[in-house]
Amino acid sequence: MTPAEQSRAALEICRRAPVVPVLVLDDLAHARPLAEALVAGGLPALEVTLRTPIALEAIRIMSEVPGGIVGAGTLLTPADVRAALAAGAKFGVSPGATDRLLDACEDEGLALLPGAATASEVMALLERGYTVQKFFPAEASGGAPALKAIGAPLPQVSFCPTGGIGLNNARDYLSLSNTVCVGGSWVAPKAMMQAGDWEGITALAREAA
Repeated sequence: MTPAEQSRAALEICRRAPVVPVLVLDDLAHARPLAEALVAGGLPALEVTLRTPIALEAIRIMSEVPGGIVGAGTLLTPADVRAALAAGAKFGVSPGATDRLLDACEDEGLALLPGAATASEVMALLERGYTVQKFFPAEASGGAPALKAIGAPLPQVSFCPTGGIGLNNARDYLSLSNTVCVGGSWVAPKAMMQAGDWEGITALAREAA
């Protein structure tokens, strides 16, 4: 899979909804009802971060939910890429980008949203062929004004900003011409998951969508 093909696939996924939920799961019992709640609320693209021991199994379970498309976040190594694909991930997201990680995603055929935070990082990925990227950490890197500034000389790159984004500032990013969607965890609060408030999570998803 070439970087251009990866970017086309990533763009199609990002266009499905304005928000991609960034999910950290600690309880495997939450996987299916959480995915069902988010998809029912209009957010079909789900990023499960590889930050907990159950993440890969959660991806397997959530991938079975009709209407959803599940990806793996926090990809750091080629081993992460292979494990995510084996679990059923349809796309990957990384906080940054290394040659080894990019090589693995290209070789294995996994659509990737590679992370970048500076103009130089964006240019390096663009030079390789990635026209759809993740802007991370968004708020810590200057927020929507910084992303707008990067877009001026690099209009051919589209972004999914993630990091510090919530309902209060999502529109600031989504109003930018170079933003396709945003990533955020606010649509799946841990307290709601622990309480089994799936209807509440569906309502948050619907509001975000």
